[in-house]
Amino acid sequence: MNTAETWPYLDVHQSRTREPSPYEYKLAATLEEVFTKEGHELADVVRGLNARQVPAPDGTPWTEDSFRAEMHRLGA
Repeated sequence: MNTAETWPYLDVHQSRTREPSPYEYKLAATLEEVFTKEGHELADVVRGLNARQVPAPDGTPWTEDSFRAEMHRLGA
């Protein structure tokens, strides 16, 4: 029988090599809000980030391409 004691310990941040930056924390919190209130489609996410005035890393409004590139850079 498997119990919590017999399962290997899993660290929820086991793939993390460093603490997230303030930018990454803000982006994550904003994405969580967008997913909860606006939807999961890429267009919803881009629209939600721009509506909340959370700019892309270069300071410009998000596009679908810039969001994909940033998620790739962050390893998401």
